[in-house]
Amino acid sequence: MNFSSHLNRFSIAPMLDWTDRHCRYFHRILTKQTLLYTEMVTTGAILFGKGDYLAFNDEEQPVSLQLGGSDPLALAKCAKLAQTRGYNEINLNVGCPSDRVQNGMFGACLMGNAALVADCVKAMQDQVAIPVTVKTRIGIDDQDSYAFLCDFIETVMPYCQTFVVHARKAWLSGLSPKENREIPPLDYERVYQLKRDYPHLIIAINGGIKAIDEIKSHLQYVDGVMVGREAYQNPRLLTTIDQQVFGADSPIIDPVEAIKQLFPYIEKALSQGAQLNHIMRHTLGIFNGQKGAKPWRRYLSENAHKKGAGIEVVETALSFVHTQHEPMLNDEND
Repeated sequence: MNFSSHLNRFSIAPMLDWTDRHCRYFHRILTKQTLLYTEMVTTGAILFGKGDYLAFNDEEQPVSLQLGGSDPLALAKCAKLAQTRGYNEINLNVGCPSDRVQNGMFGACLMGNAALVADCVKAMQDQVAIPVTVKTRIGIDDQDSYAFLCDFIETVMPYCQTFVVHARKAWLSGLSPKENREIPPLDYERVYQLKRDYPHLIIAINGGIKAIDEIKSHLQYVDGVMVGREAYQNPRLLTTIDQQVFGADSPIIDPVEAIKQLFPYIEKALSQGAQLNHIMRHTLGIFNGQKGAKPWRRYLSENAHKKGAGIEVVETALSFVHTQHEPMLNDEND
C-alpha cells in the first residue's frame, strides 16, 4: 500500500463549523492514524481574509486542507501556501451543494464542468509535491447516470489519483445542504463499480456510514472510508479505528483518559484567548451510551460558555462520568 492510499484508508469528513482546529486536536487524541480534514476554506479567505485560515497544530497531522474555489491560479497559490505550512494533502471541494457555495462557483456545481476541475487540479499539482485529491458526489440534478460520473472521473484523473466519493447525488436547487445529505438515496454499489472500473485510482467512499462493521465491509470494495457526522456526534467510534481499521497494536484509549489528555491543550488555548465552550463542544458526545453521559453534557452546556470558565469546569463535568468498564446504558437511563 502506498503512502497516499494509507493516508485515505480512513478519514473524518470536512464539516463547516465543526472540524475546526480544536475539534481536530481532540480527534487526534482518539486516533493517531486517521486523516483529518479542515473545514472547507475558500481561496478568497486565504488570499484576502484578515485571519490566518491555514493555522493548525502540528499535533493534528496528518491533516488535509479542503479548498473551495474554481480559479486555477488562486487554487495553485493556496496549495503552495498550504504545502509550505505543512499540510499533508490538498482536497478540492466538488461536493457541497449549498447556494452560497454555488454562488461562488465551487462545490458540487463543478461536477458539471469537469474540464475546469481538471484545470484546477492540474494547476495545484504543478505547484506542490503533496497529493491533490477531489471530494465529489455521484452526480448532480438530472446528470446522475454512471456514464456521467465516469466522464467526470476520466476528465480529471490525468491529474488526480484519489477521489473521495459521497455516494449520493446532489440537487443544486430545491434541497438544503442538510436535505442533500439525507434525501438523495445512497448508492454504494456505484462507488464500488467505480473502483472496479478504475482499479489504478484510490477511491474512498462517504455517506451514511456509522459503525466499525460498516467501515470494514466497505473496505472490501474500495480503498478508503470517510465518516462525517457520526464521528463528530459519537467520537467514541474513533477510539478503536487505529486497531480495527489500521491494524495497530496500540491500546484503545479510555474516553476519560482522552479528556484528561486534552487538559494541557485546553489550558494553553485559554491562555491564548480561546473560550472553553468553543473547545469542549466537540467533546460532548464522547460518553454517549455510558453512565454519566447526560450530566456531562448538561454541565458543560450550562457552564463552559460562562466568562472565565476554565479547566475546573471540565474536571467537574468529568466527575459525573463513570469509567468505560461500567455497563453500557441507553442515554435515556443516564
